[in-house]
Amino acid sequence: MINRLAFGFYQLTTAILGLLPLETTFRIGWALGFLGYYLAPSYRRLVEHNLRIAFGPELSPKERRTLARKHFATLAANLLCSVMLPKLPRAEIRARVTMEGADGLAGEVLASGRFTFTIGHMGNWELFAQLIPLMATCPLGTVYQKISNPYLDAELRRDRAERGVSLFERKAGFLAAIKMVRGGGGIGVLIDQHAGDGGLWCPLFGRLASTSMLAASIAERTEGWLVPAAIYTDGVARWRCVLQEPFKASSDGPEAISARLNTFLEAQVRRQPADWFWVHNRWKTPRPKFLLASYKRGQFIPPDTKLQPFKILIRSSNWLGDAVMSAPAVRAIKAGRPDAHVTILAPAKLRDFWASLPEVDAVVGIEPGEGVFAVARKIKTGFDAAVVLPNSLRTALEVFLAGIPRRVGYAGHHRKLLLNQVYRPAKKKKKSPATAPVGVGSEHQVHHYLALAEFIGADIEGAVFASPRPKKDTSGRPVLGLCPGAEYGPAKRWLPERFAEVMKSLHGSHDCEWKLFGVEKDRPVADAISKLAGIPHTDLVGKTTLAELIAQLRSCDVLLTNDTGTMHLAACLGVPVVALFGSTEPTLTGPLGEGHTVLRHPVDCSPCFKRECPIDFRCMKAITADSVVRELTELLDRLASGSPCVPPFEPLARAEINGAGTP
Repeated sequence: MINRLAFGFYQLTTAILGLLPLETTFRIGWALGFLGYYLAPSYRRLVEHNLRIAFGPELSPKERRTLARKHFATLAANLLCSVMLPKLPRAEIRARVTMEGADGLAGEVLASGRFTFTIGHMGNWELFAQLIPLMATCPLGTVYQKISNPYLDAELRRDRAERGVSLFERKAGFLAAIKMVRGGGGIGVLIDQHAGDGGLWCPLFGRLASTSMLAASIAERTEGWLVPAAIYTDGVARWRCVLQEPFKASSDGPEAISARLNTFLEAQVRRQPADWFWVHNRWKTPRPKFLLASYKRGQFIPPDTKLQPFKILIRSSNWLGDAVMSAPAVRAIKAGRPDAHVTILAPAKLRDFWASLPEVDAVVGIEPGEGVFAVARKIKTGFDAAVVLPNSLRTALEVFLAGIPRRVGYAGHHRKLLLNQVYRPAKKKKKSPATAPVGVGSEHQVHHYLALAEFIGADIEGAVFASPRPKKDTSGRPVLGLCPGAEYGPAKRWLPERFAEVMKSLHGSHDCEWKLFGVEKDRPVADAISKLAGIPHTDLVGKTTLAELIAQLRSCDVLLTNDTGTMHLAACLGVPVVALFGSTEPTLTGPLGEGHTVLRHPVDCSPCFKRECPIDFRCMKAITADSVVRELTELLDRLASGSPCVPPFEPLARAEINGAGTP
């Protein structure tokens, strides 16, 4: 019923317009389109967004608005006229169109056949169906997408048939179209629509866009000509048809040809911008995978092409350890498309870490005490997508208030409405506690972040840090780092007297240089260790910025540490780690990569994940100083023998978390 009513309205409209001169119809459409600019705010924003992509700083905001208004008016005028054109005699249609380029090679090709006519939604593009039969005597066809209204679809088919144009529906395949062209015919193909998941990602106005390869494929398979063409509005109910120089499909392949057709289209649009179909979301961000590595056709970037950046904001965790564990996901996201520009939003205290990664293009710091609205204002700068790594409500609210169009993250903490692309991992069947101890079968925290990266299209296979640790000179004194604190709480901290015992023992056996690391809150623990050890050492507790800590860690041969952010940072830098675990679980948050040792004594209450031990601290007390000395001695002896340093961070192999006492 709805289809019949819509078709009835269409027939009534054409009947009324048929009583008017075409110039009057054009002017009515112009006025309606001008009014539509103000009455259709969502389309107005889309047009201005597209104009900003295409022309950037070439047009001021005022010039973009003026062009957008003209586009709405031009589009409506042409659409209204296109309803009436099939009713007009061919001679009248021809009289209203000025031809440009038809006297050269383009005219010869159209007359001889075996061509693919490439057109875009320029001006009154429906005129092509009326004009081409006037210029070509060969069999003609066009590829089209079936209209959902069957009555309107039948009307379109009748009109094309009367003009001698065959229709080839996209869903029916293209063998019949190829056969017609190969036999000396010609076919028209629209090339400027978003091609979805099956398109080739190549530049248009320097911005990657999913592009149909149909025209290039037909031309290549038929060894025929490609004829780019456009129709421009040339006055009131007057148009200009421009045929560009035809060319044949080369040996470069359909990818290169499709990219070349985009350059023709760009030139056509620049000639008369108001005539293109700007209300189409040509640079649509695909869902869910806006990273392009996994798409069927892939990407094609012509040499020397400067791409506009696809701006991705990644909201980091607030903790150093979690930030380091998310770095492989950040790297995978950066590698997910050639135009990716990655900005990290993180607490200011983590700025130096993120700035040290080559995959990060910019860092926006959140200062202590800075509210969510202030943060939102900082990131309201044209990001295309935001990936929220933490699960908190606040982090989702930040990107929501900033108006970032694509917001991705996990569903937790009542924030689903703030995100528009939510990752819900498949639920895993739980095992009974009797058959599955805590940690066995669990995934490391790094997988939590990598799964989100994979969800948006990243290739996470082999996601590692880019820069391996340089080989150290082992001729001098070995340098050992010690991180005795743990910001989470005292349940993660080994005993100060045992740290001191280890320092004294190795100072005597290996003449080690010791460096103490930590934040100012670790000062009482550091002072106790220094007093008990009674040996020369460098106390850097509370005295380093994050950048300075990174530099100091690089100078270390080994780091002895609790389960801390510094532990993850050292592993990221390729520094071998001896990590002491008690209340936490190494299969979830242990150091990643080869060459690390986790010392942990399993007890019935561990892991409890508590900040403070409510009983007798048995998990940490069970780790003896002698066992730590043995592990450090083995590492130092291996380094002294010239064995290679630990390779860069490799996050995917859970089995690499190894060491004495690990269950």
